[in-house]
Amino acid sequence: RLWQGQLTEGIILNQVRPSGLYRLQGQQSQSISKASAGEIIALGRLEGIQTGATLVASGDNPGVKLSQAEPIKPVYALAIAPEKRKDEVKLSGALTKMLEEDPSLAWEQHGDTNEIILWGQGDIHLKVALDRLRRKYNLPMTTGWPQVPYKETIRKTTSSHGRYKHQSGGHGQFGDVYLEIKPQHRGEGFDFSDTIVGGVVPKQYIPGVETGVREYLSQGPLGFPVVDVAVTLTNGSYHSVDSSEQAFKQAARLAMTQGMPNCQPMLLEPIMAIEVKAPIEFTSKVLQLITGRRGQILGYEAISDWKGWDCVCGYLPQAEMHDFIVELRSLTLGTGFFKWEYNHLQEVPGKLATGVLKTTGRSNGNGNGNGNGNGKPRK
Repeated sequence: RLWQGQLTEGIILNQVRPSGLYRLQGQQSQSISKASAGEIIALGRLEGIQTGATLVASGDNPGVKLSQAEPIKPVYALAIAPEKRKDEVKLSGALTKMLEEDPSLAWEQHGDTNEIILWGQGDIHLKVALDRLRRKYNLPMTTGWPQVPYKETIRKTTSSHGRYKHQSGGHGQFGDVYLEIKPQHRGEGFDFSDTIVGGVVPKQYIPGVETGVREYLSQGPLGFPVVDVAVTLTNGSYHSVDSSEQAFKQAARLAMTQGMPNCQPMLLEPIMAIEVKAPIEFTSKVLQLITGRRGQILGYEAISDWKGWDCVCGYLPQAEMHDFIVELRSLTLGTGFFKWEYNHLQEVPGKLATGVLKTTGRSNGNGNGNGNGNGKPRK
């Protein structure tokens, strides 16, 4: 939109010369020689100009300083992958260009699941974006629900012993550790300490013990990353010739492997804080929608400056958010919307936890599972 002044053919805007001025009428474009303030026009071939930029004729100071509109936080996500493995390299570049043109899209490579997640404002929005990837960049995609980044923790304390001894000619490998494993309060994270006295485990080997513990915790007995656990090295022994930091790392992993299943591991799921806004005639349906998805209602109230609208606050498991916006819009005739943010981890109820472990190929308590989350193919 032209805010002030006049545009003519050949004018330079932000150091770039457009290839032409056009007036759009539906799918038709009409070439024009000039445009005045208030008109909405199209400019041809503006290389390097991003969506939302304020364009100014070269040599002029902008009389109107337009602030960038904040992108709307996306509420709908799909896990995507190229149909052809060789296209993985060019996918990130194509997504970056698409986001420059449409800031209401977002994408990430999830640290826990390693999936590429494409975020948008709804199923139709992402359908259009995926169609653009196919047509404009020749990148057909396979899609599915994003996997939920479950975690696990423990309920009880235990002590465990791990000894690593290996002999294969020359110097051998020897490490011997005793560990105490105990739960932490939710959100306290991982803590490692030692109570070694008398040098029964030399100081130079203690970092190897911590490394072994951390490596094990990346995938616990349920097959997910372990959080909120404290581990203390309480005792051990070493060999003056055969011991090494690597040997103590292996001993620590053995101790964790033997001890963790005895700590009553439990599955945790991410819980999101949500805020839903909708006309008051739909409030009861919104409440039912949240509670029907294992959500918790924290309260609701009228929006003071939005007559006839309510705001509902609550908690919702991430596993229940996949198509929440789709159903919300359906129940509220397209008027309802919501925003969300991560809040905390919470134990998954027993039967649901068993279902998650079966769906993801995890085995309850033996640590032989693999993969992450509970994504179900959508297409």
